[in-house]
Formats: sequence, C-alpha cells, structure tokens
Amino acid sequence: MLRRYRATGADLPFGNPRAAHPGVAMEGYFWRFTDAPNGRVVVGLCGVSRADDGRWANISLAEHPSGFHREGYAPEAGASAERLDVHAGAMFHGEEDRVRVALADDARLDVRLTRLRGFPRALGYGGAGFAHALPGLSQYWHPHVLGGRATGTATIGDETVELNGAQVYAEKNWGRGGFPDHWWWGQAQGFDERPDEVCVAFAGGPVHVGPLKLFATALVVRLGDETIRLGDPIRTPVKHELDDHRWQLRGRGARYSVEVDGRAPLEDAHVLPVPLPKERRMVPGALEHLGGTLELTVRKRGSGVVYRGTSHLAGLEHGSLARAQAEAERRAATSPATR
Repeated sequence: MLRRYRATGADLPFGNPRAAHPGVAMEGYFWRFTDAPNGRVVVGLCGVSRADDGRWANISLAEHPSGFHREGYAPEAGASAERLDVHAGAMFHGEEDRVRVALADDARLDVRLTRLRGFPRALGYGGAGFAHALPGLSQYWHPHVLGGRATGTATIGDETVELNGAQVYAEKNWGRGGFPDHWWWGQAQGFDERPDEVCVAFAGGPVHVGPLKLFATALVVRLGDETIRLGDPIRTPVKHELDDHRWQLRGRGARYSVEVDGRAPLEDAHVLPVPLPKERRMVPGALEHLGGTLELTVRKRGSGVVYRGTSHLAGLEHGSLARAQAEAERRAATSPATR
C-alpha cells in the first residue's frame, strides 16, 4: 500500500522524500558546491526519467565563473526507493556522502560530503510542506542538504580544481509528468555575513491538482541551527515578482518574515536542457545563472531584522520551454559561427 501511495509522488509525514518514487515520470537529483573564497560554483545533476522501455538519465556538469557546461545522456539509469542512491552507468553516481560525475576526460567530479546539515525531520514534511502528502501533483520539491563541506576535485575543461571546504547544497524535484510549463528557482550560500551558517533555497510554479491550477512558491532558509520553511498559501504565503533579470520573494509566517531579492542579466544565463521522459530526449528548458546576486533579509516577530546578507554566487533560474527555446535560437542566430 505504501509503495502504491509513493508511486503517485506523495510521501507520508516524517517519510523519506530523498528515496525514489517509482511511478513518477522524472526525478531530478541536484548538488551544488559553493567555494566562496575562490568565487567558484560547481553544479552536478542527474535527471532519471521513465520511458515505456525503461529508465534513462540526462546528466549535467557546470561551473562558474568559466561558463563551462557539459551534458550527457545515459540510456539506462536507476535510483533506490529506500535511500538516496542514484546511478546512471559509469557517468553518474550520487549518494548521501559522495557524488561522482564522469562525462568525459575533461568533465569530471568526485567529491565526498561531510558535516552535512540536513532538512529537519521534525518539520514533518519536505520543502513543499503539506503538499508532499497530496498524490499526483505535477511537481514536488525537497532541499535535503542545507550545508556541509565537500572534499575532492572537479575537472573543468583543461583545469582540475580543488573543492576542499566548499559548501554543499542538495535537492530533489519530481513530478507526475516531468517538468511543469513554467517555474522559478533559486539557491544561495557564501553570504558576506555568517557565511557558514546561512543557506536559502526556493522553488515555485504552477501546481496542477486534477483540473485545478494554482501558483505556489516554497521558500526555505537555514539560519544557524534554525530552519525556516514558508510557502503554505494560507498560513505562510510567499508572494513573487519575476522578470528576465529579477527574482523578488516576500514570505511571512507566525514567527519570521523573509525577503529575497535576486538579480542577474539574461545574457549571462546558461540555457540548460530538460528531459521529455517518454521521448528519451532533451530540449532547451531552463535559463539558469550560476553566479547571480541575491540579497536575503530575515525578520523575527518582536525582534526586527535578525539577518541581512548578500551572496554573489547565487543560482537563479527561470524555466519555460518556450522562453528557453527562443533564447537558444536568438543566441545561435547572433553567434559569430552563424554569420
């Protein structure tokens, strides 16, 4: 019975959203490493998709500030329904304490993870709150690592870079039919104030429940030993204002209110692929920045501002098949090679 329930994408209270949901079209596993002293970010991801003839994966490795980005396709892939363990042949293996990517000799990652600060189990549900208990949603989101330290290296083109001491962030997203029509996302560490204690992440977009469609944003902040989760449309609403260059969020709850102001120019975004699960192929789908600017302000009821800081290594993303395709075509038309 529990397996059938989780196959819809849902999780019981105090369940384990990190484990695979065997019936959904796609589950994305994402790790982000922020090396603030050196101004560097490295991202590794693996999206496991379900086609009629089995599961396959799209894999990406990207780095800031070089702009390096490499993609891969694995015809076979899988993930454990018991724990965090995702694999795609020899190209990708992600576990709780280690991540390995091997796309090519010049596109590799091998890091071990320690001192991890997980998403608090005491909150009952994952990053999307009570929505995790609802079967069949178009999208779920869970940031399961909100801090930690990496030890290892990444091979980025002709350079091998040390990631020893880099901060760790990890999340999962999954859904009934793959990616939604439109979404927004962000994550930042490496703040100028209390850099070892602060992590922010958010994700939003349309959520389909049967014939109903609503827009929702989930927002999670780790501030020292406390984790703030906002995004319940009634109890802890998060409002958003977005355009091609800005991400503005305003969330409030019973104890805390949070303001997020993200900025990044469109021309600096990577055009990243998203999978079409049943078709076993990828298409341009997301405009993602690896080094945007994000200002975070946290207020506590009765105490005023308890945190204010800025990161210049923020991940900021707009997702839309139409917008990403249009931007990819614009860049191709204006590149020197096409003139």
